[in-house]
Amino acid sequence: MVAYRNLGRSGLKITEITYGNWLTHGSQVENDTAKACVRAALDAGITSFDTADVYANTKAETVLGEALKGERRQSLEIFTKVFWPTGPGGANDMGLSRKHIMESIDGSLQRLQTDYVDLYQAHRWDHATPIEETMQAFADIVHAGKAHYIGVSEWTADQIRQGHALAQELRIPFVSNQPQYSALWRVIEGEVVPTSEELGLSQIVWSPVACSRASTCPVSRRRRALAARTRRAAPG
Repeated sequence: MVAYRNLGRSGLKITEITYGNWLTHGSQVENDTAKACVRAALDAGITSFDTADVYANTKAETVLGEALKGERRQSLEIFTKVFWPTGPGGANDMGLSRKHIMESIDGSLQRLQTDYVDLYQAHRWDHATPIEETMQAFADIVHAGKAHYIGVSEWTADQIRQGHALAQELRIPFVSNQPQYSALWRVIEGEVVPTSEELGLSQIVWSPVACSRASTCPVSRRRRALAARTRRAAPG
């Protein structure tokens, strides 16, 4: 069976192997196969599941919600994320504005068929929204009981420090960072990992085997295209 670890300095325990469904559920894998994979993960002792609203343009959350339906909610740790475009691509369909965050959490909870997520993560840094607005929205979600903990993904060390300072002021548990990390991609070792260790954040790494074959991985193409879009949206 899979062992458990505490997430950051919090009391939340998650399985040391987390099931993620990027590039699979709702897109490359049929729903019946996806449900069978989730069942196999549960049978192996994995109880922590990571998704995002942008995966397959919200379909991945829906598939995961269906796959976990009927399981004891208290025995699961469900994570999701917000930032990237969802829906038809309107002006407020992406980012970390209060509007997008508050609307996104409700959509994610509906698709996942749960009243709360254990971890709600900022999927990237939003250069177009003040960090104070973002963290206040996260605080309101935590205080409303829609998320227990917050985390981030692909933030720099300085950005993590800013978010952590505000989280302390707002009295909300900021517990994790989700970076890309593998033998081929180790950039977090210089600053992000030491900063996270200092502040008590865990790493929930993605693409630990570099998509199995780095030359065919879509990460680089997607990063370039969406990073360019984010920069255009940033204030002058």
